[in-house]
Amino acid sequence: MTTAADLTTATWRKSSYSNGDGGNCVEVAHGAPGLAPVRDSKITDGPVLVFGAAGWMAFVEGVKSHAF
Repeated sequence: MTTAADLTTATWRKSSYSNGDGGNCVEVAHGAPGLAPVRDSKITDGPVLVFGAAGWMAFVEGVKSHAF
């Protein structure tokens, strides 16, 4: 069974790699315990992908270490 995360009070944070030119960026929400909601910063009312926090942190660490 899947339960939808309530993101109505989530605080979204844009990637530190974002620039003001409308480049490809993601935002991650805080406020959903154990989850990492992710969305396209250019389409804030669009779909949201929700990852488990541990999986998201592993992805971020992989990006930082240039594993991808």
